[in-house]
Amino acid sequence: MEEAAFNALADAELARIEAALESCGADIDIEPKPGGVLEIEFENGTKMIINRHTAAREIWVAAKSGGFHFRPDSGRWLATRDGAELYAMLSELVRQQSGVAVSLSAG
Repeated sequence: MEEAAFNALADAELARIEAALESCGADIDIEPKPGGVLEIEFENGTKMIINRHTAAREIWVAAKSGGFHFRPDSGRWLATRDGAELYAMLSELVRQQSGVAVSLSAG
C-alpha cells in the first residue's frame, strides 16, 4: 500500500477511534496531536497513545499494560501478535485504565 493511501486509511480510522472514545462513557480527555496521534488521558492520570506508524503501515497503541500493533486486513485492523480486533482490544484497554466497562465499535 502506498504511503499516502495508508495515511488516509489510518487517519480515517483514528477519527473513528476518537469518536468512539468520546461517546464511550469513560471519564477521559482526548487530544489529537499532529502527525496522526491521539493522546488519551484518564481520570486517574494514566495515558494511552494511539498513532499511525506509516513506515510499518500499522496503527500502534501504547497503553499501561503494553504496546500493540494493528494492520489493516479486509476492512478491519488486526493485532500483529494475536489477531485481536482493534476495537475489542481498545475496549479492554480502556476498561483496564479507567475502571469503566466500555464497548467500542467503529460505527
